[in-house]
Amino acid sequence: MSNTHKKIGTIVDQDSGCTSLYLGVNMRLSFMISPPCIDNAPPPLLWSRLRAYSRDAFSEFFGTMILILFGTGWWLKFFSVMVRRAITSQFPGDGGVMLAVYASGASESHINPAVTFANCIFRGFPWRKFPIYAISQLLGAMCGAAIIYGNYKSAIDVLEGGANIRTVPGYSTAATAGIFCTYPANFMSKTGQFFSEFLASAILMFMIFALKDDGNLGAGPLTPLTLFFVIFGIGACFGWETGYAINLARDFGPRLVSYMLGYGHEVWAAGNCYFWVPMVAPFLGCAFGGWIYDVFLYTGLDSPINTPWMGIKRLLGPRREVLQNPA
Repeated sequence: MSNTHKKIGTIVDQDSGCTSLYLGVNMRLSFMISPPCIDNAPPPLLWSRLRAYSRDAFSEFFGTMILILFGTGWWLKFFSVMVRRAITSQFPGDGGVMLAVYASGASESHINPAVTFANCIFRGFPWRKFPIYAISQLLGAMCGAAIIYGNYKSAIDVLEGGANIRTVPGYSTAATAGIFCTYPANFMSKTGQFFSEFLASAILMFMIFALKDDGNLGAGPLTPLTLFFVIFGIGACFGWETGYAINLARDFGPRLVSYMLGYGHEVWAAGNCYFWVPMVAPFLGCAFGGWIYDVFLYTGLDSPINTPWMGIKRLLGPRREVLQNPA
């Protein structure tokens, strides 16, 4: 008959801070020693929780604000040169796009409601986030325009010819309203206005999908820089007729601010009520440009184009199942 030898010792649990007294094979007496077996980590700060919850909105707000600060500030600085000699450079203003993309990387750098809309359709971006992104982009653009106006108010007074004079293109040769938003050339028809914005927006979305497509060449970390060249090219080749707004937030936000600052109802009436064109055409243009890219080039399964019936079956499937369920 063999004897069972009991071993007495201590076992320290490094994770919990507890110590156990070992009395044998199946016997263990645990007791607490310092430090106690509780989580001493402080609770997250209130602002940290709010920031984590609202980071996408903050990112789009500041990204769009940066876009307006650089784009609008550049137009205002060179406004007198444009009036006298019509000579200018797009690089400073379009460079604001690159900086805005860097600033809003946490939210995927949409900075354009039409881009968010196309991503909801073709890349599975949550539709519930669309109003949050769109409102944040609009408010960011309005804030950027208000900052530029406050900084350059004295210069605007000089350019307009007085502190109480604010004019709109088509109503004055020295109008400064065009600093904040786009106005069409006088010879443009309503159809021409719409098609110009539609075409520029389609090219923009086509190129964004191309630059983000790892199955194609892709741009990777150089995406902000390549987007700068895309915007520069669109402005140089398609910007003369309407000013290439291609962004509801970038155009409507500053237009609304200019109206509130005293530019009058002409901001809505100019160009035969042109104001609605940059609000509608970019959505249709970006959706069309994204559709063209996915139909002919994109092979990713996240696009509805690469599902049965180009997404129509997936769209109608759940609804058909609900109708067949008697509950």
